[in-house]
Order: sequence, then structure tokens, then C-alpha cells
Amino acid sequence: MIIQGLAFYLFAILAVASGVLVISAKNPVHSVLFLIVAFFNAAGLFVLLGAEFLAMILVVVYVGAVAVLFLFVVMMLDINFVELRQGFLNYLPIGGAVGLLLLAELLFIVGAWKMAPGALHGLQAMAPHPADIHNTQALGALLYTHYIYLFEASGLILLVAMIGAIVLTHRRRTGVRKQVIADQIARRPEDSVELKKVESGRGI
Repeated sequence: MIIQGLAFYLFAILAVASGVLVISAKNPVHSVLFLIVAFFNAAGLFVLLGAEFLAMILVVVYVGAVAVLFLFVVMMLDINFVELRQGFLNYLPIGGAVGLLLLAELLFIVGAWKMAPGALHGLQAMAPHPADIHNTQALGALLYTHYIYLFEASGLILLVAMIGAIVLTHRRRTGVRKQVIADQIARRPEDSVELKKVESGRGI
């Protein structure tokens, strides 16, 4: 229990510190790297809670795909850091007011929150013993029984979005250059290269 407690505090402190550094770092590349560190620490917290499936999903999807994509996009952008800092200072009062408002709302919600007297007993009666079922099995049973129609609908929406992106990419538009692999392969050197003899000491 002592090791688990120390691990929890370590992951929690690193996650909070990484989250603060994500929004306070001046370099966007550093912000994305701190975001990856925050995801790893959140995955560690999920492992401590016994939700290893969610931890692996967090690492594989968010760190392996989303955060790396953010990193590539940020590195390819030509960002003017002086302009970025000026914009931050211009919107600092509005952002601070919105942050204080959200903090007041969260404090009000936490202060007014109360649990019903019989809620905990009802949850304990409905939930099976944790040792009898793994969380991955429980999640799969829940998705493919109670939420099977919503799960299939989300799959169809993603399929339609993928087909729409492919159709928009491959549509023919006037005035837009498009790569044609067959024309590139069939191109001959004598049709594209012109050799000129240049005299010594003179340009073309």
C-alpha cells in the first residue's frame, strides 16, 4: 500500500506539473512534449486504478497518434513567437476573468454536492465483485450489449467521414495541379532535359 501511495502521488504531481507547463511554456513544441508527459502520467494513474485497458488506449491513441500529430504540425508551422506573446498579453484579462468564473462555478458545485443516502448501497448491490471480472471484459460486455447500437452508429459516422475525405481529396477541380503517377513514370529524359553547351567565361 505504501508503494502504491507513493506511485499515486508521483504520477499525480507529475501530471499536474506537466499540465501547468503545457499552458505556460512559451515554445509550442515544448508544450506538446509536456502534453505527452501528462498523458503518460495519466496512464500510470489508470494502471493504479486497475484500468489497464484505458491506460493502454491513452498511450496508444493519444500519445502515439494525437500528440505526435500535434508535434509534427507545430514543428512544420512558422510561428511568430513575438506576435504570440503579444496576443497572450492582450487577452490575459479576459482569460483571467473566464478562469476565475470557472473556478467559482467548480467551487460552488463541489460545495453543493451531496450523495443520496441509498446511492452507495445501490451501487454496491448492482456492481459485481471486482475479482470476478476484469475491466476489459466488463467494458466489452457493456459496449456490445447495452450500447451496441450507439457503437455501430459511431462506426458508421467514422466510415462516412473517411469516405467523404477520400472523395473530396480525389475530386477533379479546374486550375489545380494534381500528381499523376502514370505520367511521371512514362516521362522520358529527352522530353524534360535540355542540354546546352556553355562557353568558358560566359553565362547562358
